[in-house]
Amino acid sequence: MVGGGQLARMTHEAGIPLGIKFKLLSDTPQDSAAQVVSEVVVGDYRDLDTLRAFARGCDVITFDHEHVPTAHLRALEADGIPVRPGPDALVHAQDKGVMRAKLDAIGVPCPRHRIVSGPEDAARFAAEVAGDGAMGPDGVRESPGEGRWPADGSGGGFPVVLKTVRGGYDGKGVWVVRSSKEAEEPFRAGVPVLAEEKVDFARELAANIVRSPHGQAVAYSVVESIQVDGVCDTVIAPAPGLDPELAGHAQELALRIGQELDVVGHLAVELFETADGRILVNELAMRPHNSGHWTQDGAITSQFANHVRAVLDLPLGDPRPRARWTVMANVLGGDYPDMYSAYLHCMARDPQLKIHMYGKDVKPGRKVGHVNTYGDDLAEVRERAAHAAGYLRGTITE
Repeated sequence: MVGGGQLARMTHEAGIPLGIKFKLLSDTPQDSAAQVVSEVVVGDYRDLDTLRAFARGCDVITFDHEHVPTAHLRALEADGIPVRPGPDALVHAQDKGVMRAKLDAIGVPCPRHRIVSGPEDAARFAAEVAGDGAMGPDGVRESPGEGRWPADGSGGGFPVVLKTVRGGYDGKGVWVVRSSKEAEEPFRAGVPVLAEEKVDFARELAANIVRSPHGQAVAYSVVESIQVDGVCDTVIAPAPGLDPELAGHAQELALRIGQELDVVGHLAVELFETADGRILVNELAMRPHNSGHWTQDGAITSQFANHVRAVLDLPLGDPRPRARWTVMANVLGGDYPDMYSAYLHCMARDPQLKIHMYGKDVKPGRKVGHVNTYGDDLAEVRERAAHAAGYLRGTITE
């Protein structure tokens, strides 16, 4: 596995019962997964020689992040090393411009968008969204269902969302801008920028699926993902109050995207549920994902176990939930570096609580772990998760 973060740590854990020999390419020996994996290579995944040397002797390469250069992955494939997901799939999670173009081509509903060249172009995009639309290159007024502009002029103009096409995560590389002046910052890095309409959404959802090389696929319950300051805070499985037909549509959409892109492994499709009852695709991730952490304790087969099975082309496990409700809450670092002293209180208060810590140094706002709770009463399950995460962080003291 390339990448030594918490996703690699938890994927390694899922492979232990199967006797999987796990080799890790990590940035440092202190990375989350490097602390627990026996065979660790410390090196730069951006260096092709390092990557080739690491891959030598591996049966398959997979990832806990999407940042390995696409050309390097093609070189590994040319060397005869199976890469899963492959570069032709993974590029859609690496490059938001490529992703949007592909989703448009296969008819997947997305926010209206286009690549913009500078602050003035971003302002033109905002005006197009607010105005009566723009003509496409074929002379046809473009429609929102294909990532284009509505003929009736609906849409909000400023504010719009600007994203660097590569490298952003957890709110990084993403700006909500309200004027062309505010739009200057995203262009300072000198990389392409994608402009998107700011969607009037009721909430954020995620549809997680896993797909194997021979096309077997499973879909987990659609979840609600609650963000705070651009970072996932809480995930509720299944999404409460979601119309069953819309939930089924979201699962089918994720399965279709996985098939069209030939994804192998875990695919997270982040979604907006709009105020008028539609779903739009926001982002794609081709690795285990924060919105799937609940599956560790809340599903028959976790996202991590199924990712391992998929990349090794083993039969996939049952994704069905074990309980009526499961809630995951991220534990963020606060002003109390010794979180472990809080275990006594949390475990005594809630013997069913599941705590997953990543072995990271505690820094304010940094993801250092998560908790899972489950049960039949959603309000109670949410309270238990919020209390445990808050107590571990130090924002709750009783």
